[in-house]
Amino acid sequence: MSNPSILILPGDGIGPEVMAEVRKVIDWFGAKRDLAFDVSEDLVGGAAYDKHGVPLADETMAKAQEVDAVLLGAVGGPKYDVLDFSVKPERGLLRLRKEMDLFANLRPAQCFDALADFSSLKKDIVAGLDIMIVRELTSGIYFGEPRGIFEEGNERVGINTQRYTESEIERAARAAFELAMKRNKKLCSMEKANVMESGILWREVVTRVGQDYPEVELSHMYADNGAMQLVRAPKQFDVIVTDNLFGDILSDCAAMLTGSLGMLPSASLGAPMANGRPKAMYEPVHGSAPDIAGQGKANPIACILSFAMALRYSFDQGDEATRLEAAIEKVLADGVRTADLMGPDDGTPVSTSEMGDKIIEALDASL
Repeated sequence: MSNPSILILPGDGIGPEVMAEVRKVIDWFGAKRDLAFDVSEDLVGGAAYDKHGVPLADETMAKAQEVDAVLLGAVGGPKYDVLDFSVKPERGLLRLRKEMDLFANLRPAQCFDALADFSSLKKDIVAGLDIMIVRELTSGIYFGEPRGIFEEGNERVGINTQRYTESEIERAARAAFELAMKRNKKLCSMEKANVMESGILWREVVTRVGQDYPEVELSHMYADNGAMQLVRAPKQFDVIVTDNLFGDILSDCAAMLTGSLGMLPSASLGAPMANGRPKAMYEPVHGSAPDIAGQGKANPIACILSFAMALRYSFDQGDEATRLEAAIEKVLADGVRTADLMGPDDGTPVSTSEMGDKIIEALDASL
């Protein structure tokens, strides 16, 4: 039987640096846990534009469709701001999501005990936080038509269209209910049914799907109130499901509850392939951070935790995912910090590669 396959797309900025630490972890599992992967690597974003003139080559897209999982670093940077919208680095990422039909974006927000004091909120509000946001990823206002900038009279008008079908809402809702069943059987759906017809349809469909999951406690909340509640009392939530736009905003809000974007992984899942595994792409929530690229300052933990999600959701290796997460928690508990996790009087941070080495040491100690 062949090994599971992974396509690595490091991307731009700090993407190659953090992905190098993921490669260490992948190699460790192959050497120490007899869990080998067939790994290939290609270009996406600005790096792909520099070589091919497009943010994602057709050949790379074809590879992504064939592998068991894609690991992506980050895309974008100021040098690409002058490009036409159609070839900006972010279009490569959106093409992957759309053509792989990755409709459910899973964004956990977990506050490690060692970092509870680092959050901008009080420790008692965030300590022990463990929530999951399920964001619909392939429809909504980012993809709806009509869209664009048009001439209207003597001025220009920018148009984006919020559009959802019942089936698009239903499959995102089912993904969220399935997750809730495996967690604490509690789901909150967020929309703006008070002012948006798409929100009314969203609430109706989620409520209908909920009838198939009677064990799950379903609640509804307007998304603006949801943002307020996330910073007021985040531990009231377990799983949150919401649309593409609100999910983008709410998941970044939740990210800061943990202390740093450098700690937040994500998974984007689609329909099952012939082997039963869902099409999947895993990526850290943080961006390309061009201001620190190449300086060894980036935090690789979000990218490594994204691989942990791949172990759990794509490769049925939940125990090994837990092993990796525990190793990261041990390193943080020992006081090891990259620059983003330190205050002005906290001493000297470790580099990106040193953090990766420490995690490998903790994995060794777990055997």
